Amino acid sequence: MKKGKLVVLLGPTAVGKTRLSIALATKLATDIISGDSMLVYRGMDIGTAKPTLREREGVRHRLIDILEPTENFSVTDFQQQASAAIAEIQAAGHVPILAGGTGLYVKSLVEGYEFNAAPGDDAYRTQLEALAAEKGRGFIHAMLEQVDPETAARLHVNDFRRVIRALEVHHLGGERLSTKKAADGKLVYDVYIVGLRRERAQLYERINRRVEQMFSAGLLDEVGRLLAAGIPRSAQAMQGIGYKETAACLCGEISRQEAVEQIQKATRHFAKRQFTWYRKMPYIHWYDADNKTDGALLAEVYADIAGYLSKE
Repeated sequence: MKKGKLVVLLGPTAVGKTRLSIALATKLATDIISGDSMLVYRGMDIGTAKPTLREREGVRHRLIDILEPTENFSVTDFQQQASAAIAEIQAAGHVPILAGGTGLYVKSLVEGYEFNAAPGDDAYRTQLEALAAEKGRGFIHAMLEQVDPETAARLHVNDFRRVIRALEVHHLGGERLSTKKAADGKLVYDVYIVGLRRERAQLYERINRRVEQMFSAGLLDEVGRLLAAGIPRSAQAMQGIGYKETAACLCGEISRQEAVEQIQKATRHFAKRQFTWYRKMPYIHWYDADNKTDGALLAEVYADIAGYLSKE
């Protein structure tokens, strides 16, 4: 069966994906599917750097604003919904653009990962939470490293919910959290994957500046509204970078400046983890965004995509 064509645009946070993806979607007359794990939440706009309706320039964006902040969203949810959106866009005769920075999401989609459906074990989960309270989250993460080093490598020690879930899956069946469907390395789609990158110092400068702009744009007010609406700080969405630190600031635990600095540091570390994922994806076509105008970068990337699309 002939594989459908797909364009993917990925890269670390603050590298410049949004503007390029919209320009490409305009030229291709197609929709954008978000591959960002935080853009799914309604009312969480500033801290996620969600493009405004004006910034989207009339391009339809899918998998944005589809959940309330109290709801959970997993890689399996993304895989199912993104696959359905891709099929719908392709059926209409267009080539969809998947844009995002969540490496696991993109990798699982294009490589066709199958995720096991092990049931839960409340007693074991409670036991792990008690251990974490006594010995710290690092101790629980070390437990995961012993039984599933691959999953431990991609999960940060503070991504506690997923760390516990990975241990729970192993405990119940001795399985790993995910397995590849395409063991031969073939991709599910006829895909051209664009990777944007910048020199580290410039990327970190952009990250630091973006965080400052978020506070200037009203991040404190946004998080205040979420808390006032009854969204608990323990919600998955509120654990996202930018939200947990701002909530701590509003609750008097840290100062505004400390929140800014913590978010900047956490975001820089997140960018490093994103590149760790991208190194596992040798099929990415990399483009350096440093010292290029938007127009020059668009022309370079679009020329290569046009060449890819012209091939049968």
